[in-house]
Amino acid sequence: MPEVKLLSDGIFEVTKDKKQLATMNLDPGKVVYGEKLIQVEGVEYRTWDPRRSKLGAMVLKKFNISLKENSKVLYLGAASGTTVSHVSDIVPEGAVYAVEFAPRSMRGLIGLASRRKNVHPILIDAGKPESYAHIVEPVDLIFQDVAQPNQAEIAARNASRYLKRDGYLLLSIKARSIDTVANPKEVYKGEIKKLEQAFEPKFEVLNAKDLMPYHEDHLGILAKIR
Repeated sequence: MPEVKLLSDGIFEVTKDKKQLATMNLDPGKVVYGEKLIQVEGVEYRTWDPRRSKLGAMVLKKFNISLKENSKVLYLGAASGTTVSHVSDIVPEGAVYAVEFAPRSMRGLIGLASRRKNVHPILIDAGKPESYAHIVEPVDLIFQDVAQPNQAEIAARNASRYLKRDGYLLLSIKARSIDTVANPKEVYKGEIKKLEQAFEPKFEVLNAKDLMPYHEDHLGILAKIR
């Protein structure tokens, strides 16, 4: 019989042959990206691959993922919905506002939203937060995973408009999207400094860790508004 350990609200470690990160499947019997389904005492879990998910890697890196079953999440850089689907599992009574700029990826998100009523796809550039003010409500968490050079600025602009004062920002900094030749550690320092000093609101960085071995040249950041 597989064993299940609760890591934090809605996030589990399932041991079947090996330990695997998992969420409880909100859409039983269905997979999103080829993940495994594991039944334990009548409950279906979906394995969560940290090599395909920056947020999954951050969970394994011991970031505090402050999500409850009714949390509201703004997800910037949603792609086709691999990680969005796991966030959807974690917040079954909440909402995931999934912002994505690529029409091809949006098709996957729309398919996901057709089966998961807490997922709300938004086809637009995350750098234009005013464009979705008629859709997005104040949120408890912003998670950002975008491949644009002004990553810290995008996060700050969205937080200014949508993040609750007691909410959190989780940010995956992609060094090579900012500078293809600079030392990633220098890029990280620069982005953290921007979050702390350059924009309104200013942030307090609570945690920052390299996401190796799951993702090369990526830094995970947890921050809150100062």
